[in-house]
Amino acid sequence: MKKKKQPRIDFNDITYYTNRELSWLAFNDRVLEEARDSDNPLLERLNFLGITQSNVDEFFMVRVASLYKLDAVKVSSVDLAGMTPREQIDAINTMEHEAVDKRYSTYNRMLLPQLEKENIHILHSKELDERQYEFVRRYFNDELYPVLTPMADDASRPFPFLKNNSLNLAINLTNTADGAHAFATMRVPDIFPRLLRLPNSENSFILLEEIIKEFLEPLFHGYTVDNASAYRVIRDMDLDVAEQDTSDLLRAVQNQLRAREHGSVMRLEVEDTMNKKLQDHLIHTLQVPENMVYHINGPIDLTFLKKLSGAIEGHNDLRYRPFSPFQRLQLRINSRINIFDAIRQQDFLLQHPYDSFDAVTDFIHQAAIDDNVLAIKMTLYRVSSTSPIIKYLGLAAQHGKQVTVLVEVKARFDEQNNVRWAKQLEKTGCHVIYGLVGLKTHSKIALVIRRDDDGIRRYLHLGTGNYNDVTARFYTDLGLLTCDRAMGVDATNLFNMLSGFSRPPYFHKLHISPHNIRKFIYEKIDREIASAKSGHPAKINMKMNSLSDQNVIAKLYEASAAGVKINLIVRGICCLRTGIPGVSENIIVHSIVGRFLEHSRIYYFYNEGNEDLYLSSADMMTRNLNRRVELMFPVEQDNLKERTLKIFSDMWNDNIKTRVLQSDGSFARIDRRGLIPFNSQEHFIEQAERHSERLRKEEEKKRQEQEVFQPMTPHDDIL
Repeated sequence: MKKKKQPRIDFNDITYYTNRELSWLAFNDRVLEEARDSDNPLLERLNFLGITQSNVDEFFMVRVASLYKLDAVKVSSVDLAGMTPREQIDAINTMEHEAVDKRYSTYNRMLLPQLEKENIHILHSKELDERQYEFVRRYFNDELYPVLTPMADDASRPFPFLKNNSLNLAINLTNTADGAHAFATMRVPDIFPRLLRLPNSENSFILLEEIIKEFLEPLFHGYTVDNASAYRVIRDMDLDVAEQDTSDLLRAVQNQLRAREHGSVMRLEVEDTMNKKLQDHLIHTLQVPENMVYHINGPIDLTFLKKLSGAIEGHNDLRYRPFSPFQRLQLRINSRINIFDAIRQQDFLLQHPYDSFDAVTDFIHQAAIDDNVLAIKMTLYRVSSTSPIIKYLGLAAQHGKQVTVLVEVKARFDEQNNVRWAKQLEKTGCHVIYGLVGLKTHSKIALVIRRDDDGIRRYLHLGTGNYNDVTARFYTDLGLLTCDRAMGVDATNLFNMLSGFSRPPYFHKLHISPHNIRKFIYEKIDREIASAKSGHPAKINMKMNSLSDQNVIAKLYEASAAGVKINLIVRGICCLRTGIPGVSENIIVHSIVGRFLEHSRIYYFYNEGNEDLYLSSADMMTRNLNRRVELMFPVEQDNLKERTLKIFSDMWNDNIKTRVLQSDGSFARIDRRGLIPFNSQEHFIEQAERHSERLRKEEEKKRQEQEVFQPMTPHDDIL
């Protein structure tokens, strides 16, 4: 009997995909879960709640803004899940209204009562004692009153422009002479701290807008204040630079930074104490659709909670236990071993924040002052506002070394910071470039060219994260220090491509996007598919921030259908669905949300037992694979390969901070019944602390062994 041919599976079927934006909102809900988790320290829960606010603010400024632009020009094409821009906007607002209720329920019902129990208070003006009230009255009169500017809204004075993300007060007034009603608005000045510490109590605070609302009357002589409530607008802040060439890119970015401040309103938040007349006036004036108006049961803009923990005195038991990251002696600039000598002996894998980021800054510092270093080439995507990397690159240029730095001035929300650093680097003598037309340079690479005793050698740092010493304390990333010759040649070719007209025909070990990382990933997946179809073991492990590229997901579906076992750790957006019969039954997706933001990217392929392992700056997103300069590099040294595989394994076995993607698209925590609790991030902290303690003991032992007894001379007893 002839075997019936199985129907061909369409791996691009829209029912196999989750909408990207709704997946992101689900991720933000996982962050909110950390704020609601009583196992987390109380002050850290406040921080998580503040993070959910800043996350969603940026989401509306960029992602929702992009959808509104598409909808405004009547784009009706659908995304990979079959949704039009308008359908996505409506679904986002429906989901976010529920999220707002959940955030403020967390604040009002869970966190505030817990703070009260710890004698930490965020007070309203009516709750102040006599001394505190007098204190805020004086603060208003002496500090705030001279700065505040009430803005009337009437026939002769039109409604003022509202700055993105600014906190404002809407004020309803009655003329005491004729009883006529009037409307005014006033910006809450952001040059003052949002939280003011109160006297007569160790940890009592009041919000700035509460003080202003209490003492408004002197600003409106001849009127009574009927209602004063806070509100905020979120605008379209997406940067849209039309790049014809890079000759004037810096100026174009600066112009766009000014222009985007006047973007369309994406969201209006109003205190639920605001009377309907004020609300209607704002909605009509700002022309905001009803589903974009959010009524807030509490203080607007919860990002102030991210600063509250630092303002609270004492209560260390309510914070994460501090830890000191580990740094090997060989990678310290003040050690007895030159860092370059150490790298010639072996490659080094860095796992941040458990391994100190000082190893990276010391690598650049050593290059700056080392007489044998000839040149430094580096890409910078995000750096801190007080970056030591910038300082050392300038120092290198001043020491006569050739320093070339690609500063990505289109890095979202870091544009202004990066423009400033680009100018600073040029002043110190560095050669600054701005990348390729139409592409963001997202790769993280530092190349040091040094004249060693046996000739010119290239030293590299390749990373999955940014050269940002601040975020390196709470982002998990992986980096490689190496002087591998083939990688060094590839790095030189990459920089020649970025700075000149070179188009290298191929790279030896590094894989570069646009396009080449996609091609390479497909080849690796196809090899696993072939192994599975031949009856051999086939496995793929990947860790990334986001998985949203439809073609990559379809390829993973094809591999799963062929029998390849696929384990994915995806922190944020995941458009792939699990549990689809015949399509994704061999795919398991974990998401880890914990103390640190999981930012590293790991790509592993079993390859008939050869176990190919790569790290990358790229997520499996269309923008990373098609519209960015990204970097993927191998981990080849046996001990480092083994360590990286163990890192992935430990994260995969996390059963405390892991959520598992369900077939209905939701994420669920692991049922720990019968399991030993395991938090991978805490495990890595404990490892780092053990390494540091062992190093401390070894150093102490060496110091004691080097101490030599000095006998007294005949003159030692003479005073």
